[in-house]
Amino acid sequence: MRVHVTGVAGLIGSHGARHWLDAGAEVSGNDHLQSGYLDNIDPRCKFRAVDCTELAAMVRITEGVDIVYHCAATPHEGLSVFSPTTITDSVFGATVTVTTAAIINKVKRLITMSSMARYGAIEVPFREENTPQPEDPYGVAKLASEREVALLSKVHGLEYVIAVPHNVVGPGQRYDDPYRNVVAIMINRCLQGKPPIIYGDGTQMRCFTDIDDALPPLTRMASYDIAGETINIGPDEHFVSINKLAELVMLATKFEGEALHVPPRPQEVKLATCSADKARKLLGYATTVPLEQTIEKMVAWIRQRGPRPFDYYLPLEIVSEKTPKTWLDRLI
Repeated sequence: MRVHVTGVAGLIGSHGARHWLDAGAEVSGNDHLQSGYLDNIDPRCKFRAVDCTELAAMVRITEGVDIVYHCAATPHEGLSVFSPTTITDSVFGATVTVTTAAIINKVKRLITMSSMARYGAIEVPFREENTPQPEDPYGVAKLASEREVALLSKVHGLEYVIAVPHNVVGPGQRYDDPYRNVVAIMINRCLQGKPPIIYGDGTQMRCFTDIDDALPPLTRMASYDIAGETINIGPDEHFVSINKLAELVMLATKFEGEALHVPPRPQEVKLATCSADKARKLLGYATTVPLEQTIEKMVAWIRQRGPRPFDYYLPLEIVSEKTPKTWLDRLI
């Protein structure tokens, strides 16, 4: 079997590619290397430095492929309110291009990553049958991408599955990005002797998914009889506040001090937790790694690589009194 992974330098993409390589598949991947790490990519993977928005290139590198995992995006939910063009192009535009290439090459199945941002501020836990009401451009782009995939697949006969991962965390995740990955940001700061930053009062509730728990259901999506389904991937047994998350990170990094609270970010959803009932039923999903263990793995990995200064590599397209000072003045 031939598998292609977009965003192969990122957390989900790199771990997914490694799984398929270990399973004996022929694996290729692409990434524009803006938000992932080159050393995440397994040397056995046939890698191309290609942006997913380049149709001719995507058609060329997915020729003869059986399964495409579309993991690439610029997944910056909070930043999307201030850089909507950059984020929308990388999410919606890239998904349309990858889907088009898959159709042209008669790929057997496309598994595309959506986001919990699709749901917005609706009642929790989020269930797949809920009507999404995204609160930010990133969520809007993800939902629009899902609908474009469904429409094009219906017309052209492409099998697809929509995965909705919830805050996937683990070694391989970019930790020097000031705009996303709250766990990694907190760890990177604490290891530099700086307090974790919390937007607002910290009572926001989230669920975090260890990459080792996310991988089994995601890989099963390639072969199980679930074409056309949208499925949450994330734990629903234990939700955590951002305040509690900061406590766990400070404990794991042995940071002595208190978290730093800053004004809330616009459009941040207060409660974002999911139901995993459908994933358990269709994909045998199970939570096996507690959040404390995930944080310990992340701390060890970042210690080994070394803490890094944060890289403000994306533009702030809209600057106003609502733009977080942490980004505008590069305080993270």
